[in-house]
Amino acid sequence: MKILLIYFLIVNGFTFLIAGYDKYLAGKNKRRIPEKMLFSFALFGGSAGLLLAMLIFKHKTSKSSFIVKFSAIFLIQIMVVYLKLSDKI
Repeated sequence: MKILLIYFLIVNGFTFLIAGYDKYLAGKNKRRIPEKMLFSFALFGGSAGLLLAMLIFKHKTSKSSFIVKFSAIFLIQIMVVYLKLSDKI
């Protein structure tokens, strides 16, 4: 369980930093980090970090297609955690 907690801390911290860096690149009109990569990090446990970055940096908050895809990932993760905690899976 401790290893899982460390994993989620690292993945969420990294996802937060990557999203913040992407916001920085957007402001400098530089080449951006692909959304597919941001979604991949969220899918593998970094959704809390991405959500925090979206709120703090105001990153991707006006892009509805990004919000919908991210919300789907986040809701699926919430359902999996709920089912796991209630011993249904």
